[in-house]
Amino acid sequence: MKQYLVHKDMCRPRGFLRREDGTTMVEFAICISLFLLILFAILDFARLGYTWVSAEKAVQQAARTASLRPAVCDGVPPFHFRSLGTPDQYPAGTLCWDGTQGVCEVPSPVPQCTLQSALTSGDQVRQDAAQNIWDRMAPLLPDNLSAANVRITYGHDNRLGFVGGPYVPVITAELIGVGDNNCNGNPCFTFVTPLSALAANAGAADTSGVPAKGGTIPFPGISATVPGEDINSGMNG
Repeated sequence: MKQYLVHKDMCRPRGFLRREDGTTMVEFAICISLFLLILFAILDFARLGYTWVSAEKAVQQAARTASLRPAVCDGVPPFHFRSLGTPDQYPAGTLCWDGTQGVCEVPSPVPQCTLQSALTSGDQVRQDAAQNIWDRMAPLLPDNLSAANVRITYGHDNRLGFVGGPYVPVITAELIGVGDNNCNGNPCFTFVTPLSALAANAGAADTSGVPAKGGTIPFPGISATVPGEDINSGMNG
């Protein structure tokens, strides 16, 4: 017959309820989980905030540098060509915004590419320009992002440039998700602490919305747009 060790107070409910043996360990287990949850949440979300701010600055740097360098994508015209009328109506020097629809030709499709494609498939001028852009922004980006996550777009604005003059695009640099590092079209941020497990230990009934170790959330849409400069034919401007 099995024998069990029974505390004498367990046979007397009032005495058992008054005893406090072991309560410190229970309190410690709850409090340490809550403390670690708060500590690691501060660390991970501080990383998140720093990463986002640094990525924004990197994209701004990329857009500004691209505006001062030769185009890194195919399809960007060297000059503003006339799209309507005659030379007598709109001679060289006419502002592109003259006329109801604008008088300068709009490139189609819109020239855009990633820095990775410019580095691997462009001519030497485009490769040098793309490398210069990447060198300036890479130190500000997290380690899991590469040149493939940076897309450059050369848009058209009728308010910029004049007929016969250097083509002046509106340049947009943005971060995009690629391959495994793709969260709804944006790059991913990865948590390094087990927040969901700590939340469960601290007494959370539902941890479905709490990041787990290795869990990811998407970056916000990060982009910067600047007008091109007419000195962008050089490499040291």
